[in-house]
Amino acid sequence: MTKKIQLARIEDVKAFVRFAMTRDYDMELSSGRYVVDAKSIVGIFSLDLTRPMVLTAHCDADPELDAAVAPYLYTEE
Repeated sequence: MTKKIQLARIEDVKAFVRFAMTRDYDMELSSGRYVVDAKSIVGIFSLDLTRPMVLTAHCDADPELDAAVAPYLYTEE
């Protein structure tokens, strides 16, 4: 499953990582050519948070993941 998200604030990153740590499957965030573990707060802060990123979750459908990332979904304006 992939979704385009944006974590624009420090609080967003912290909340996202807290949730990601509760999942038993792997997740990555990519921005341009950089890919980091979505469960790593240090990794996420190494990305450019002013730009949207792609979340890749290695799982089947997970309604809790959908609900958790809903506030961060990126929509082009």
